[in-house]
Amino acid sequence: MHRIIIFANGELPDLEKARLLLHPDDYIICADGGTHHALALGLKPNLVIGDMDSINKDEWQDLEKSGISIELFPRDKNETDLELAIHRALELEPKEILILGALGGRLDQTLGNIVLLTVSLHASRSIRIDDGVEEIFFCRDQAQVHGRSGDIVSLIPWGNPVHGIQSQDLKWQLQNETLYPDKTRGISNEMTSDTASVSIEAGLLLIVHRRQS
Repeated sequence: MHRIIIFANGELPDLEKARLLLHPDDYIICADGGTHHALALGLKPNLVIGDMDSINKDEWQDLEKSGISIELFPRDKNETDLELAIHRALELEPKEILILGALGGRLDQTLGNIVLLTVSLHASRSIRIDDGVEEIFFCRDQAQVHGRSGDIVSLIPWGNPVHGIQSQDLKWQLQNETLYPDKTRGISNEMTSDTASVSIEAGLLLIVHRRQS
């Protein structure tokens, strides 16, 4: 399986920009209320998973009538619905997982969603959060950011200092430098071409890419 799209129950600020992220052959998993985003985009989920506290009885019946698989979990559980969805996606061994609707709304949920990106750091697959406006992912060796000149790119050390950072095609270049988690030096850099590159020697670097158009 090449790619899995997971819809979370956060915000999608621009449905049309989100639509541009989709491919016809994507496998669609919805984490509970993320189902609303998929349906708004005219998509039929392959799987809906979670405790279903964000889906009413009529919506549930519509899902069942459409033949959509539902995995129901109790409300009293240790994982968020998105965490359950990510683990199920990883079991299917895709090359890439793209999570939509994981930003905005409750800050605690947003932070928790970002933390979940670390579950595949030792796996041979890409996992990112994207809503068509902002893209978020971790770099543990090297990464590329695809966008346009003028897009904003922030490099944020995750938990500990990140050493040996090299960047290309960013307005303020880093050449074998260190960023520290208690400093904001890596915030609000700018792309100078359609692709920017970042590599690191040690640490874990959170990359936030905000599209300007």
